[in-house]
Amino acid sequence: MKWLRTFVLLTWLALLAWVIAIYLRHPDRFSAEYLAGVLREFRGGLIIGYLLMHILRAFTLLPSTPLVIAGVLLFPEQPALVLAISLAGILLSSMLIYYFSDFLGFDEFLDRHHPKKMEAIHRRLNHPLAVLFVAAWAFFPAVPTDLVCYAAGSVRMPFWKFITGVFIGELVLCALYIYAGTDFWHYVF
Repeated sequence: MKWLRTFVLLTWLALLAWVIAIYLRHPDRFSAEYLAGVLREFRGGLIIGYLLMHILRAFTLLPSTPLVIAGVLLFPEQPALVLAISLAGILLSSMLIYYFSDFLGFDEFLDRHHPKKMEAIHRRLNHPLAVLFVAAWAFFPAVPTDLVCYAAGSVRMPFWKFITGVFIGELVLCALYIYAGTDFWHYVF
């Protein structure tokens, strides 16, 4: 099993390095407009492609914001659809990260290299109000939600508290992006 963990970790790190290299060479490819253009190529499978991009995004540590805004560009008359797909993708990717961190043994690594920080995070994520902590983290756009997913999986936060917090925070944030964004994009275009 250790060989599988090592293989998955190395594959993931290679994927991350590849995405970073692309980002450094072509940062425009990570804009909402570019992503919307790529998704338009799916034609019949546009909704499935949009959902898959949200799910796969979890393994690249890229923010979901450009994808949410790309959804607004793709489906300007269907904000509820964009919200539903965005939330489904974010929740699925959050679950993958939560379980992925445990499988790869991030808890052992983080405990060994950052014991004081992990102790503080462990207290917050196992506190009775941990759902609110995760919701606030997921809502705050300057802090990647993926980090709280890794942390929650590493400290084995109860899954239902974790996913409820992510849902609440991302629901509010995505709704603001989508509904305020829809009005913004109609005004601009």
